[in-house]
Amino acid sequence: MKGKRIRWVHWSWTQGRNWLLRVLPWVLAPLLLLLLVRPPGVLVVLDPPQTVMTTNSVVGVHTRLTDEVEAWKIQRTLQLVREMGAPWIVEYFPWAYIEPAPGRYNWGHADMVIEHARNQGLTVIARLGMTPAWARPDPAEQETTFTYLDAARYADFARFVAAFVSRYEGQITHIIIWNEPNLSFEWGYRPVDPAGYAALLQAVYPAAHEANPDVIVLGGALAPTLEPPGSPAGLNDLLYLEEMYAAGAGPYFDALAAHAYGLVFPPEMEPAPDLINFRRVELLREIMIAHGDADKLVYITEGGWNDHPRWVHAVRPGQRVTYTLAAYEWIREAWPWCPVFAPWMFRTPAPLRNYQDYYAFVTVDFQPRPIYQAVQAYTGN
Repeated sequence: MKGKRIRWVHWSWTQGRNWLLRVLPWVLAPLLLLLLVRPPGVLVVLDPPQTVMTTNSVVGVHTRLTDEVEAWKIQRTLQLVREMGAPWIVEYFPWAYIEPAPGRYNWGHADMVIEHARNQGLTVIARLGMTPAWARPDPAEQETTFTYLDAARYADFARFVAAFVSRYEGQITHIIIWNEPNLSFEWGYRPVDPAGYAALLQAVYPAAHEANPDVIVLGGALAPTLEPPGSPAGLNDLLYLEEMYAAGAGPYFDALAAHAYGLVFPPEMEPAPDLINFRRVELLREIMIAHGDADKLVYITEGGWNDHPRWVHAVRPGQRVTYTLAAYEWIREAWPWCPVFAPWMFRTPAPLRNYQDYYAFVTVDFQPRPIYQAVQAYTGN
């Protein structure tokens, strides 16, 4: 009897073990999948093609989607831009992100931004810059920053620009070549060099137009500054533009990109060479006319007012609203040579936790700030 009981127990254990071995894979497989496979992200579906409704076609905004990785956030940002009544956006497409190795392109993020922008009916002005590590000197020999571009690498940048405008022919009609080259920080922490920037335009312009004859090449994107010659920080934008022309840059840009920050001054305040205010752009325009470029347009691709409560160059939120709307009106009524004003900036992917957050039109979590609501009402949306 005892032996039978032992055999029965052995048989039961064996059967149980076999059953467990058969069932266990079915139990563990889903658990392993949960551990190994990322959960699906938010499903993003394109809207039916949209059209921007606005009472003023110069209304634009400088978006900042460069480091926004989630597709739904890109879509939501651009929906809000369209719903605000802004037909234009300026967006940054870094060379370093798109061509991480010579001739190897990663277009995924740029494709996504441009697809969603076009789906919302927005016209994109593409700002191009940021030097990849492979196009900079060996760090063992010379420490450089991502804004450093040697003249020996101008041809590489020109090839990238040609690839960009060719890929987006019919989708991107405007490109900005570099950003604020009259500031040392944006010129690789070197003394600024108007002749060097003119040479960059001379390298890029023919390559861009050969790849896409219809593209509009914007030169400049000059920062408004009063820095004198020899300053380690930069060079007065008026002097810089004069020196660009002197270096032969005139034939190598189709229009000028300019930055127009109002600081604490209202937009109607008259310009002066020793003052940074919104209408300083008119002084740049006078230099263009003097050099025979009266037919070229000026695109304001950054600018506006800041409403930080403690920054010395900021205004109150109500003043920011009043000044921004008045600037849009000023351009429509007084500047036929300016097709767009794109203030800095619509939204950032994460809080910057400094005065820059107070340029934003909406918060990181897409809550409209008073400036957004005021522009939306102004444009009839």
